[in-house]
Amino acid sequence: MASTRLSPFVGRHIGPREEEQRRMLSSLGYASLEELTKAVVPSNILDTSDIAIDDGLSEEVALAQLQKIASQNKVLRSFIGQGYYGTYTPKVIQRNVLENPAWYTAYTPYQPEISQGRLEVLFYFQTLVSELTGLAVANASLLDEGTAAAEAMTLCHRGSKGKGNRFLLSKHCHPQTKEVIYTRAKPLGIEVVEFDERAEGAEGAEGADWTNVFAILVQYPATDGRVFDYENLIRDAHSHGVLVTMATDLLALMLLRSPGSLGADVAIGNSQRFGVPLGFGGPHAAFLATTDAHKRTMPGRLVGQSIDSHGKPAYRLALQTREQHIRREKATSNICTAQALLSIMATLYACYHGPEGLRAIATRVHTLATKLYRSLTKLNLRCMSDQFFDTVSLDVGSRADEMMKAAVAAGYNLRRLSATEISVAFDETSTDDDVAKLVRIFGGQHVEAADKSLLNEKHYRTDTLLTQPVFHQYRSETEMMRYLRRLSEMDIALDRAMIPLGSCTMKLNAASELTPVTWPEFNAIHPHAPADQSLGYQAMIRELEAMLCAATGYDAISLQPNAGSQGEYAGLLAIKQYHESCGDLNRDVCLIPSSAHGTNPASAQMVNMRVVVVKCDEHGNVDIDDLKSCIAAHADRVAAIMITYPSTHGVFEGTVTTICDLVHAAGGQVYIDGANMNAVVGVAKPGKFGGDVSHLNLHKTFCIPHGGGGPGVGPVCVRSHLAPFLPKDGYNAERTGPMVSAAPFGSPSILPISWMYMKMMGAAGLRKATQVAILNANYVAHQLKDCYPILYTGNRGLVAHECILDTRVMDKEAHVTVEDIAKRLIDFGFHSPTMSFPVAGTLMIEPTESESLYELDRFCRAMKLIYAEFLKVKSGEWDAKNNPLANAPHTLDSVIGDESNRAYSRREAVCPDPETNYAVKYWPPVGRVDNVFGDRNLVCSCPPMENYQEASETIVAN
Repeated sequence: MASTRLSPFVGRHIGPREEEQRRMLSSLGYASLEELTKAVVPSNILDTSDIAIDDGLSEEVALAQLQKIASQNKVLRSFIGQGYYGTYTPKVIQRNVLENPAWYTAYTPYQPEISQGRLEVLFYFQTLVSELTGLAVANASLLDEGTAAAEAMTLCHRGSKGKGNRFLLSKHCHPQTKEVIYTRAKPLGIEVVEFDERAEGAEGAEGADWTNVFAILVQYPATDGRVFDYENLIRDAHSHGVLVTMATDLLALMLLRSPGSLGADVAIGNSQRFGVPLGFGGPHAAFLATTDAHKRTMPGRLVGQSIDSHGKPAYRLALQTREQHIRREKATSNICTAQALLSIMATLYACYHGPEGLRAIATRVHTLATKLYRSLTKLNLRCMSDQFFDTVSLDVGSRADEMMKAAVAAGYNLRRLSATEISVAFDETSTDDDVAKLVRIFGGQHVEAADKSLLNEKHYRTDTLLTQPVFHQYRSETEMMRYLRRLSEMDIALDRAMIPLGSCTMKLNAASELTPVTWPEFNAIHPHAPADQSLGYQAMIRELEAMLCAATGYDAISLQPNAGSQGEYAGLLAIKQYHESCGDLNRDVCLIPSSAHGTNPASAQMVNMRVVVVKCDEHGNVDIDDLKSCIAAHADRVAAIMITYPSTHGVFEGTVTTICDLVHAAGGQVYIDGANMNAVVGVAKPGKFGGDVSHLNLHKTFCIPHGGGGPGVGPVCVRSHLAPFLPKDGYNAERTGPMVSAAPFGSPSILPISWMYMKMMGAAGLRKATQVAILNANYVAHQLKDCYPILYTGNRGLVAHECILDTRVMDKEAHVTVEDIAKRLIDFGFHSPTMSFPVAGTLMIEPTESESLYELDRFCRAMKLIYAEFLKVKSGEWDAKNNPLANAPHTLDSVIGDESNRAYSRREAVCPDPETNYAVKYWPPVGRVDNVFGDRNLVCSCPPMENYQEASETIVAN
């Protein structure tokens, strides 16, 4: 039996008090959590043995332990570059965004009416990127620069319409970007050929063989800092029908000509140096911008403008049911997340500094690099180019080791390019004193002036940038602070109310868990710093890996995947490599239940597996007979099955061990999607009951906040036979799998959050959290079942950690749709549950263990009142088209006017729960947003708002 010793923190994390838990259990007919657990979790997987995790610590002790570990890291001045730079996070942004739960606990803005604040900033992120890259449209961020480059490659492959299968990759791209490109290309059968655009003859751009080439990728500026003139190369590529992607740097583009002006079709990069800390490699917001021709096939999220029910402009996610959700096994991307919080920070950094401030920073960085260049050439050292933005590269011959050691002794990390070559990259935090010390390291004493740039005039951009008011209005801290407050007031995050989203686990992100994220020992380390400078990180990561393995029953884990989708991808790559190592080269069938999330078949397609869909029965479980038929039909070609456990329908399937046994008997591997681990930790171990591999969502079960749609972490856990095929990271020589993210550990600066959570909860606390999550879900289902049928249940009519309410009869009988219910909940101050997934016309609810009985009852009361409103519509008391449900949500403007055609009172409209204290009332900033209008009239960057307003009014009038 597991230990029952609980730390003080457990009572802070879990919402219902002990006495409330007993009342809730009594209402369900159970005497204890243990009794409920045994009723819910199938006996063939129930595991009550101790998790090999220590007893929980208090918040203070855990922080002290982590501080001691962090102190093992050495924070040197970083001049490594390679896509990662020192930067200053404006304190007004750090305190009011990064450290503010109104921003970091918000969910992905799928419900636009309660997400206008973050949608507005994400829209400006797209505008910022679009303007700096000179391309028509940008997405709302991607995971990192390496994966953004891979997404650009597949976008170009789609856009080439079968022209060829060769991809030319510049040798001068960042090494980590090249690694991820090779990872993504191999399973898809894309041939990657490296070329040197600077070389002469056959190896250079002029001698490029364009046969079967569909696209090229170049780095601008290059990884060694050089600025190359790409106009002729791009013109030549286009003459052969080849698309061009440029990996670039936003700060450099304040001075350099834009990729769009040079003729590029796609631009990608990283916005990290716009105020986002180094963090040992992440999380950082990548970007992808492209021409108008490719906007509807662009991966990731796209924020556009639409209108609301009153004709008012409103932001929304455009084309949001796209790519993996529609195309599934035909998808070329499994991206379903972004780095929203980081892109928000980068955008606000640009707003705070404005275009002239950004240009001043860029000019100062370039000037420092120019001073170093002039000083080194005076020493007769051979600099490799005089065309650079922030990075000076030089050949020091046999003195390279000596100089690198001298730099570290002086407190500087430089980059070793080769046996004889070193580069020095400057950033916003660099100073004249740094230049002087660097000159002395290289053997000089005097710093030369840099009264003039060495860059050729043809490289300078001359267009006007960032003229939109948002980049000019918030320069004072007072105005920025108020702007951030106004934006956050528009949204519903966990700091305001329960977010009952099924499958998304919006639980407490405790302040003590978030505290270490801003420690310099964690956020100021370069991902390519020497290994002896990151000993604290390595120790913390090893401990977190051990705890996650203990909780899941697996043998090894990689923390490199920086999203759940990337964890899926890494897991399937490991399975594929394992089969190949066994000589099973024909195993290419991936069995996936029909209820699966869209990322599952998309991930399978990306590793070149053929998706075979397995039916579900009327109870939502995998149809065992159909599974047997699928296995028989594909015999020795079965590579894997992907299942989610508990199921996507919120049920513990009793046949899970049978499923695993059948697939193993056929020679396949079992992938268990860890999206629903919040119902498993401490009561079952997928690595023990049949799983070979699982990904985990640390931004769900293990308390990393969602950040308005990112960051996330999706580590992949495996049994021992798959361990050698985990992604290589440079720290564990036994792992030989391909890299799936640009940084060795993905997004390591937020891993302390999960470390803190697990350390404070301890084994008993983790188990208790799972049990209360199951209790809360069953309590909500029990309270609502008389109004809303529970679509799927397991043993004794119980659910796991979430339940699906069937609302389709309401639509059938009174035309009250699932969307009406979702929008009406906004008037009650709630975020909607998950709509129409996995079953159209339903609501999926996951209360998590962190919500109190008071909040659960308030939500259930709101749902019952909504049902009562439905009955009024059904009976004819309220008009079918003029009722609180059809008109929801109700804005302040919609109810304060003297003229109204409502058939119900203002109080019924905006204060529908008579038991709620409306001293603090959430007012949605817009009415119901028109999704169809937004997709038909896609606006992705900033025209003058007045123009858009006029267009909106015209369409509404017509």
